[in-house]
Amino acid sequence: MSDVHAPLPPRLLRTPEAARYLGLSGRTLEKHRTFGTGPAYKKIGGRVVYAMGDLQAWADRGSRISTNDPGAGLVRPARRPSGAFDGPRP
Repeated sequence: MSDVHAPLPPRLLRTPEAARYLGLSGRTLEKHRTFGTGPAYKKIGGRVVYAMGDLQAWADRGSRISTNDPGAGLVRPARRPSGAFDGPRP
């Protein structure tokens, strides 16, 4: 018999839901995943899912109090980091 009052596990969101939660487009979140600049994610049965706590933690890295505040972390743009390998070189 299960306890109906037991806490639910953390909710996992698919890419479209996670993007809406963050106020981004799904494509932008996919780019962040590709370039390694986005929130932590999990692959379950071939599906990409995000824990709400991971989404919030990633968003919180961009928190600032003023324009002079360096903040605790950095949320990078959804593009390949500079200096990354772009393919074969001649």
